[in-house]
Amino acid sequence: MEIGIYTFADIGTHPETGEKISPQQRMQYILEEVQLADQLGLDVFAIGEHHRVDYAVSNPSVILAAAAATTKNIKLSSAVTVLSSDDPVRVFQQFSTLDLISSGRAEIMAGRGSFIESFPLFGYNLGDYDALFSEKLEMLLEINKNEKVNWKGKKFTQSLNNIGVYPRPYQKELPVWVAVGGTPESVERAANLGLPMALAIIGGTPARFEPFANLYKRKWIANGRSEESMQLSINSLTYISDDSRKARNEYFPVYADVMGRIGRERGWPPITRQQFDASTSAEGALIVGSPQEVIDKLLYEYELFGHTRFLAQITLGALSHKQTMHAIELLGTKVAPEVKKHVRGKVAA
Repeated sequence: MEIGIYTFADIGTHPETGEKISPQQRMQYILEEVQLADQLGLDVFAIGEHHRVDYAVSNPSVILAAAAATTKNIKLSSAVTVLSSDDPVRVFQQFSTLDLISSGRAEIMAGRGSFIESFPLFGYNLGDYDALFSEKLEMLLEINKNEKVNWKGKKFTQSLNNIGVYPRPYQKELPVWVAVGGTPESVERAANLGLPMALAIIGGTPARFEPFANLYKRKWIANGRSEESMQLSINSLTYISDDSRKARNEYFPVYADVMGRIGRERGWPPITRQQFDASTSAEGALIVGSPQEVIDKLLYEYELFGHTRFLAQITLGALSHKQTMHAIELLGTKVAPEVKKHVRGKVAA
């Protein structure tokens, strides 16, 4: 199992300490975080795209390219590229450039996006939410496979008549993952296209998502592919500290603040400490606790999903940089080695 980190580059003010994290500070913090993750031997660092006041990154490929210059081994991915409101040609060119800078470490995690600000910003109709993604994903895959592209534009994409798209990546093809929030249609799309799938679990219970992993596996095999070739990532809100109580006490204020802000937009009630603690239980969605608790929870999820990658969203809201770096250190030194050891044993058996 690959184990890594993803961030949405949150900015803002800590609800208890009053500490502010500016966009400029967040950029510097991300570069320090990815350097540490690389030094610790973690496998992946991913950065999400947003177009909101509370997030600092609208173009992940730019800061990933900066990270590529100061790291050696870690894979560099988006998390997520909102392909629905972007141009597949430009997305491919940006990540091919990143791939050249990083000597073959670039990946794209393509999704429709949980937030909708990019649709009016770039002139798209939210009513075309799914159709935009479907058509643009097909075009991106065609560009990825062929240097000279023949593509007949449909409703949302331009036609390309034997036109070369450059630069080409260092790898033969860019790895393209499909990010899924939990709809059967999205799961089936990823499996039918033969693409690795990233399943985000940010609420409820992990067991509730098991049917999506099973559906992906069934459709993958039904398309004539081997189970061994299947790649599945589980992406979850994660925080690790020295002991259980400390981890929960440090993470709850920023978690409640972020969920409360999003909740006010979407009509959710505020998160209570009781709800938070329930979500951090052995079968809850939040992976928050001591190193051993996190190990146990990741292994519980491995039994559910049999996934090949886990990505931890550690930076949330205005969580302090010191706490974030310590959590990354614990993930790399305490958690990842034990989880990988267990998974290797299961695979060998």
